[in-house]
Amino acid sequence: MRKEEEKEKDIQRAVRESYGKIAKNKNQDTNCCGGASNCPEELSSSIGYSPEDVSNSPDGANMGLGCGNPLLWAEIQEGETVIDLGSGAGFDSFLASNKVGSKGMVIGVDITPEMVSKSRTLSREQRYENLDFRLGEIENLPIPDNTADVIISNCVINLSPQKQKVYKEAYRVLKEGGRLAIADVVLVKEPTEAMKQDERLYCG
Repeated sequence: MRKEEEKEKDIQRAVRESYGKIAKNKNQDTNCCGGASNCPEELSSSIGYSPEDVSNSPDGANMGLGCGNPLLWAEIQEGETVIDLGSGAGFDSFLASNKVGSKGMVIGVDITPEMVSKSRTLSREQRYENLDFRLGEIENLPIPDNTADVIISNCVINLSPQKQKVYKEAYRVLKEGGRLAIADVVLVKEPTEAMKQDERLYCG
């Protein structure tokens, strides 16, 4: 059991360090899409975001790290409380905050201190008052029971070594009748042991 716990901690450390490096790299968008300077915008367009979505979020929030647009089917309404699992630099959280309005609230949770710092800075600079970015694990959410009307997540649960615990936590913090909207990747074939041990493949 202890060996399994150590392995899970190693995975969390790898994820935290990998995404911490991305958050600190101001020129991150030049390292993808063949060096295209508008890489995050191109990626976002290809996975379901509109040009309006991109323009309605602060510069730097969209880092091109998602694999879909969970807001398309989340049906977020004005005044609701939304939790964003693995909020990163806050792209989906900022878009959700525009939907819930001044009477609603969006809580972003991320394991990476650098990402949380980045999203908080953007929120403060743009004077968003309905956003709260928290440092924490999606397997142990720093949020009370029965808080959320909606939970969204974008390409993050696949990184968790305890996925069932993530879903249990989501159930705990959702209000009765709450909604869960997830964009993520799934395995169609079991990866080799070498792949599992490759931090770049796991976090990529």
